[in-house]
Amino acid sequence: MKHKAVAAAILLLAPLTACGGSAEAGDGSTVTVTIGYQSKTINTVTAGTLLRSLGSFEKQLNSLHDGTTYKVNWQDYATGAPITAQMTAGKIDIGSMGDFPLLINAARGKQLGKPTHLVSVTGYNLRGGLNTIVTSPDSELASLADLRGKKVSTSVGSAADGTLVRALQRAGIDPDQDIEKLNQQPAVGASALSSGSADALSQFVAWPGLLAYQGKAKALYDGAQLNLPTFHGVTAREDFAQQRPAVLEAFLKAQAEATDYVEDHPVAAAEKVAEATGLPAEVVYLYNGAHGIATFDPAIKPQLVSVLKDDVAVLKSAKLTGDVDVDSFVDDQYVRKALGADYAKRLAATPAPAASEVWPKGAEDTRSFKSPAELLSYVAQHKDGTRAAYVPDATTGTLWFADKAVWVADGGRLLPFVVPATAQAYVAGHGGARVITYADALERAS
Repeated sequence: MKHKAVAAAILLLAPLTACGGSAEAGDGSTVTVTIGYQSKTINTVTAGTLLRSLGSFEKQLNSLHDGTTYKVNWQDYATGAPITAQMTAGKIDIGSMGDFPLLINAARGKQLGKPTHLVSVTGYNLRGGLNTIVTSPDSELASLADLRGKKVSTSVGSAADGTLVRALQRAGIDPDQDIEKLNQQPAVGASALSSGSADALSQFVAWPGLLAYQGKAKALYDGAQLNLPTFHGVTAREDFAQQRPAVLEAFLKAQAEATDYVEDHPVAAAEKVAEATGLPAEVVYLYNGAHGIATFDPAIKPQLVSVLKDDVAVLKSAKLTGDVDVDSFVDDQYVRKALGADYAKRLAATPAPAASEVWPKGAEDTRSFKSPAELLSYVAQHKDGTRAAYVPDATTGTLWFADKAVWVADGGRLLPFVVPATAQAYVAGHGGARVITYADALERAS
């Protein structure tokens, strides 16, 4: 009798705590939709931080006019793992996370009989530039080969961990035997790097850029060197999607609105995200700006699904999942319906090449330049009037802070690189080219 009473109480409370409850649209009930997001993982902002700031989801829900009162419960997490735990417990309806956590989300959901589905994409980079390995500013480590025998902090099962594993394997380094991997939350790993208890840190946005901006780290490996797509996406519980398809479609319409806002008002969007997260707007813009590392688009592109299938092997080798049926996990029917004819256009869209860009102090817009040398010339003449300057890596296209880049002089050309290894590779293949300091690059450009 006691168990029956508890079960009855849960059924009565369900409509007030999550969309998966028994309340039917039109019965005058109140339904709470619970969203799990990662405020500081800023290439999920169109499904989290920015979306929340704009109030787009609430507006879409109010437009349903189905006789139900909707409330949105936003829950902020540092990584995707706790979002998955809450989803499989029926406590979160919609969540956003990176590609590797998405696979774990799929595996856990199936294992526990609480299936989930990838329903849209947030931010992505087709080369993998969203993840970076960094070291301390005074570190003598200059390449992945130098990580042998070192302590490397990462979040096991994250997209950044996937980048670390793949990068080490390509360099002929066993990620299980040749390094000491520290499984830490991003903030803990950042502290470990600063204290010297970790020699390097492999993390996802916005941690590498934030630490570099703060002068607490320098880049060792640019994830785009892998030339494999990495992305974050939106996952929804299957039972929620089936019971409340109009609510899920409202979320995806709101996500599309937030995506358009990022594209149309990149500076304002960066400022909003900065205000909500406490991150410097200059760091947010590095990833989410007009030429940022992340491209935002809700469409589930085939190349992203393809890399998701390749990611399964990495997670299996780490014994984090078994086989994952990616095709059954991916479900684009809701985003296709939400976006209508616009979906095909978004699916076919390709990211524009990155460009050199300056954010002048006090300006509401940025300035773009045809080449890094032209940007340097401007900065040299406006040192006190430049809020931030960004340049794309000469080989990978990954945007980075101009004053944190590794600069190479090749005749009259000034070329930026995110990490020393790619700069040295360029120098080795171009007679007369050499690495120079940022100050020297500014002087040459002026």
